[in-house]
Amino acid sequence: MATVLEAFCLVLVSVLWGATNPFLKKGTEGIEKIQSGNCVTQLLAEMKFLVLNYKYLIPFLLNQSGSLLFYFTLASTDLSLAILLTNSLTFVFTALTGKLLGEDIGGKQAIAGMLLTLIGITLCVASNISVEP
Repeated sequence: MATVLEAFCLVLVSVLWGATNPFLKKGTEGIEKIQSGNCVTQLLAEMKFLVLNYKYLIPFLLNQSGSLLFYFTLASTDLSLAILLTNSLTFVFTALTGKLLGEDIGGKQAIAGMLLTLIGITLCVASNISVEP
């Protein structure tokens, strides 16, 4: 059984992962323009572009902090609940953040899919949460 704190941490992981995905995509804009002589110098030039680009680096660090929180939360959480909760909510938060940034997330079917995902997650979490005194 998962506690309320563990469920909160997993939702926070989903927010950190999902909300940063569209920003990571925006932060990599322009990397395709980098041209170099061979594979090694191309790789180094692209890494330099990403490391020196705050529009990529800040979302990347937030995303990785979500990974650290996920790793520590897995130590005490039911794995089947953790994977279900984080992966499905990450999709929802990615779509919502993308929509806020002006990306096309799809039509009514995408929204219906997100609602069904949220209903399913709610049922799974409600059946697995134990409130500790």
